[in-house]
Formats: sequence, C-alpha cells, structure tokens
Amino acid sequence: MENNVLKNINPSLRDEMLAELFLDQTMNDFKRSKILKEIDHSLKNKDKQAFLRLTEQLKSVS
Repeated sequence: MENNVLKNINPSLRDEMLAELFLDQTMNDFKRSKILKEIDHSLKNKDKQAFLRLTEQLKSVS
C-alpha cells in the first residue's frame, strides 16, 4: 500500500521526503549512539545522576 502512495507523489517531492526521512533516521541513530556511549561512561564512573539524566534523554530519542 505504501508503494502505491509513493508512486502517486511528484518524483521530486518524493525524493525530498525520502531524503528527509533518511536524514532524520541518521540523526536519531547518531544521537542514540552518543547517548549510549555517555551512559556507558556514567556507569563506569558510577555517576547515578548522569545515568538517570541520560536514560531520560535516550527515551526521547528512541
């Protein structure tokens, strides 16, 4: 069904939408990766406050 919807959209608009989706996903993956590294660091340093803050941030990115 999604393929049929995409076929009916102007090709340049479709490409723009796909590029935006790709960029959004790439940025979310990057943010998630960065937060996970910071969580690992907070665990290593036994920094509970940083861990709690970062896990909340992770929830908003996921």
